[in-house]
Amino acid sequence: MITLTPTALKAVSRFISTSADPVAGLRIHVQGGGCSGLQYGMKLEAEKAEDDTIVEFDGVTLFVDPYSAPMLAGVTVDFVESLSGSGFKFENPNASAGCACGQSFSA
Repeated sequence: MITLTPTALKAVSRFISTSADPVAGLRIHVQGGGCSGLQYGMKLEAEKAEDDTIVEFDGVTLFVDPYSAPMLAGVTVDFVESLSGSGFKFENPNASAGCACGQSFSA
């Protein structure tokens, strides 16, 4: 389903370990918006939803809702750091188009 690169896994683990609130896992989802029509979202979750798909990576739990799951199939998530900033980058084989920032796509 979803792949986290070692760099992304390290970043997510760091965010979870420094959270002030209890964290059950990381939610990755797709929602309307962005310059290409759909955008990726990520947030730390205290608990899973009843209909979530759960993906485990070396102690990190990902939650994916049923709407987002088909659009995230085969996605690779990386964490990049550069002079212009740092953040998560999504490589999505299901996207028919994307924007330069890598945070928005169309299916």
